[in-house]
Amino acid sequence: MPHTQIIVEKKDGIATITLDRPEKMNAYTRTMGEEIMAAMDDIDADDAVRAVIFTGSGEKAFCAGADLTPEGGGQVFASGDAVDDLSDERVRDGGGLLTLRLFESKKPLISACNGVAVGVGATMQLAMDIRLASSTARYGFVFARRGIVPEAASSWFLPRLVGISKALEWCYSGRVFDAQEAHDGGLVRSIHAPEDLLHAAQGIAREIADNTSAISVAMTRAMMWRMLGADHPMEAHKIDSRAIYSLARGADAKEGIASFLEKRNPVYPGKVSEDMPDFYPWWEQREYK
Repeated sequence: MPHTQIIVEKKDGIATITLDRPEKMNAYTRTMGEEIMAAMDDIDADDAVRAVIFTGSGEKAFCAGADLTPEGGGQVFASGDAVDDLSDERVRDGGGLLTLRLFESKKPLISACNGVAVGVGATMQLAMDIRLASSTARYGFVFARRGIVPEAASSWFLPRLVGISKALEWCYSGRVFDAQEAHDGGLVRSIHAPEDLLHAAQGIAREIADNTSAISVAMTRAMMWRMLGADHPMEAHKIDSRAIYSLARGADAKEGIASFLEKRNPVYPGKVSEDMPDFYPWWEQREYK
């Protein structure tokens, strides 16, 4: 699928997805969402890619929210047609389709927020694992000021990241706030000068790519995110036990121990596309109904 609204680069085990509509402050469209999801399908299938960085084109914005102009599509739902049944696939939120796909990623996702991030520009980052901000970044969950509600499954993601009180404050007010407040509230890991932001994100990605087992990371990501909804630590213990037993018998564990004892860098042979434990995935895929 040719990309018209994003740029995808792969280099030395790191993929970078750049939202690329700088003349529109990288405003989100249905096309952009489809291109990101297609890129993620390709990245998940590419064993050479170990981590993914998201950023925006230009110096002003990561993503200024949904493009509501006619030329931008006017809306980001699956369909603009009126329907009587609100469980109908045609009323699905486009931002939610994206964050659900990011949630399923087998690779770590790192956000390098280089400017304004409001609406879906902010909520899409909630499904990413590590969020970095430029000192020029601005965030806004502005939905109440537009007469709508938070989308992109953010009512699930945001309270888990920053707590219910902070999530409600930001969403009730709909105000735009700076990178320091985002950091103080737990939304972002760190703040960087604009010229240092991408380098910092690449450093985190590089540490993952150079030192870890792809299978271990993919399993860890799935376990951490999916255990957020567990009602008891016993549920985590069940998965931990199966995963430790399975991975400990694999080639990556042997290489991890050997490289440690031999004081050398590891070269893990396992491939996410082929060598995940036989019980993965252990969850039932949710249907929209």
